[in-house]
Amino acid sequence: MTSTTDRDAERLRRWRLALGGAGADGTGCELRGRDAAMDGALESLYGQRPHPRPGRGPRDGGARAAGLGASAPQVARWLGDIRSYFPSSVVRVMQRDAIDRLGLSALLLEPEMLEAVEADVHLVGTLLSLNKVMPQTTRETARAVVRKVVGELEQRLATRTRATLTGALDRAARIRRPRHGAIDWDRTLRANLKHYLPEHRTVVPERLIGYGRHAQSAKKDVVLCIDQSGSMAASVVYASVFGAVLASMRALDTRLVVFDTAVTDLTDHLDDPVELLFGTQLGGGTDINRALAYCQSRIRRPADTVVVLISDLYEGGIRDEMLKRVAAMTASGVRFVTLLALSDEGAPAYDREHAAALAALGAPAFACTPDRFPEVMAAALEKRPLPIPDMAEQR
Repeated sequence: MTSTTDRDAERLRRWRLALGGAGADGTGCELRGRDAAMDGALESLYGQRPHPRPGRGPRDGGARAAGLGASAPQVARWLGDIRSYFPSSVVRVMQRDAIDRLGLSALLLEPEMLEAVEADVHLVGTLLSLNKVMPQTTRETARAVVRKVVGELEQRLATRTRATLTGALDRAARIRRPRHGAIDWDRTLRANLKHYLPEHRTVVPERLIGYGRHAQSAKKDVVLCIDQSGSMAASVVYASVFGAVLASMRALDTRLVVFDTAVTDLTDHLDDPVELLFGTQLGGGTDINRALAYCQSRIRRPADTVVVLISDLYEGGIRDEMLKRVAAMTASGVRFVTLLALSDEGAPAYDREHAAALAALGAPAFACTPDRFPEVMAAALEKRPLPIPDMAEQR
């Protein structure tokens, strides 16, 4: 049984690790071994001063100082340390904080750093933003990192997405006067159970439900229109993976368009999401109106088309024209969906005035997690009400 003394010592140890820095010395708890190493790794990132004084540190009596220096090997060692001390979820948070607090974006251009990093969606977004300035020696390592993350995302998301959307497409394509060979007997019996005749022990099917024809041509068209401004990095990664998954479904004709102030159609790269991501260019301005004009020009079958705009709606183009295009598309039969983000982070900062204007046009804007995206797309394809989460819960 743990004694009161042991519990008090453990409590002081935890407080010492949580507080860090000289201010924690008042706990009277001295860290040793692994605890001291963990404290050093945390101090390098979260210490009060951003740059250490050369030759000074806790061991030689100098003030505590944060910093990883400008050496990629030193950062790589630090990354290796935190991966041995903390779980992956904590490592990812610390990596993101290191990039933001210590300006480590430039060091991500070093191969040894990339090999040590715990890869996640946010790291991929950072690599994509540095793509144009990345030296050739780092490019293949960066692609390997991106390929690993994309592979993990596809494994997590693809099966559920295909299953959910296949069911939605089948329901949307059911026919009411099927030929005998096209009758879906299971759904027909379920729909006619109220017509069961006990004396004859049979069901009289007053309404026949048929399988939708899996025609050679696509049943539905999907256009993913993705804002590639810097704040949308995680959304770009997830949307690209989903785009590749949707493109693999024969019943869908999928187009993927990215934009800032220019518009780029990346549909030809949908078979390789890694190449697709390296075709994006994170950062820059935003011209939603121009992007929607391009998407609108590619719509062939409005009643069978779903357009998904993924953007924080900070429009740098012509606002009124943007809204007119959305109104025209919805009036023609297009199902228009606006996602403020496609990520696990919840609702981002976004233009509330534009979001309200789109909602008034029948295109409510909301943030969507990757796990919820298949249900949103299924509802859009079936023209059902969208499963819109409570925005207050996302903040």
